[in-house]
Parts: sequence; C-alpha cells; structure tokens
Amino acid sequence: MADKGISLRELDPRDRYKLLCGVIVPRPIALVTTLDENGAVNAAPFSFFNVFSESPALIVLGLQHKPDHSPKDTTRNIHRDGEFVVHMVDEALSGAMNDCAVDFPSGDSEVAATGLATVPSVDVKVPRLAAAPFALECRRRLVLNFSPDRELLIGEVLRVHGRDGLVDEANMYVDLEAYRPIGRMFGNLYTTQRDIFALSRESHAQWLARTQELKDA
Repeated sequence: MADKGISLRELDPRDRYKLLCGVIVPRPIALVTTLDENGAVNAAPFSFFNVFSESPALIVLGLQHKPDHSPKDTTRNIHRDGEFVVHMVDEALSGAMNDCAVDFPSGDSEVAATGLATVPSVDVKVPRLAAAPFALECRRRLVLNFSPDRELLIGEVLRVHGRDGLVDEANMYVDLEAYRPIGRMFGNLYTTQRDIFALSRESHAQWLARTQELKDA
C-alpha cells in the first residue's frame, strides 16, 4: 500500500465502503427526521454527512438506496417534500439513534417505535426530536445522482435549535463539555469527543519567527 496504494476502481463496492469508512474517521452523525405521505415521522441515522458552507448555510448528506435500487424512506420523503430536520447525536441520544437504524418495515415510524418525543419545528413542517442536543431545520437545495444507489443531497439550514445551556449566543460559543457529541468510526464502533486539544493557527510572520527561533536555539 505504501508504494502503489489501493486502486478503488479495482475493489468491489463493499470493500470500498469498508476502506473509506475505516480511513475517514471520526464522522459526525446526522439523525434525520422526515414525514412520510401519511404524516408519520421517519427517523434514520447517516454518517455520510457534514457541514459544507456558512454562506449560504449548507450541509451535505449521502442518501442511500435499497439493494433493489428503490429509495429508502428518508430519500423518498425528501424527494417528495424537500424538507427535513438533521439532529446531532450526543452520548445520551446514541442508543435511540442506533435503534432508529433497525430495518423497520417501510411506513413504520421509528420515532413512534422508540418512544422519542417530538416538538414542532418553525420553518419546516417536519417535527424535531426533543431529546437532541442540536436540531437543524433544513430544506432541499440540490440533489445530485451519482449511481443507482447513491445521491448527494445539499440542504440549506434554515434554523438551529440548541438545548438550553449549550450555546452562548453572545459569541456563538458551543460548550463541548456540556454537548458531548459522538462520532462514527466503522462497523459497530463509535467514539466520544472528550479528549480535546488545541492548535493555534499562526500568521506567516508568526510562523517564520517561531521557526527562526528554533533554528537559532
């Protein structure tokens, strides 16, 4: 691997998935709620997810299809309504998030099955989960189809809800000690975010001065 690397074009999709998920870690988890055609609240976790831009406020979400190439509930609901809520997952919500990954029959509400309470959103009709540390009300901006199994959703974040005490709104500082988000590793593995360290970003002049001091020492 050190000399030529691994050609992803020569791997079958399952091995590509295993390799990429093992290398690109940790990944944030989006627990996404949508409404089906009957008004039932669907909830599903995604770890192919991240923030993309602040102006406009955009997130990206990897949508997956079933083995027969038919869309999963979340994908179908977003295609139809264009609205969804992304919930960040903390340690307290991790068990319920994992339960929402169970392959419930299409049409069954994961929220109802797991007993998760919901509260109304403001800018979208999809409700949000009361237990989530953060909830992002989103609207579909663009969907790119790359294969029969994969789509890339770009969503605009319209509103952010945070649990009391998590955000200092004077400076938009998030209290990580109170937040305690988890990240996805691979397989059944997850990670907490408690062991944190800081690296200060320097200007070029500061970097030159510091490296010169090291040379002169």
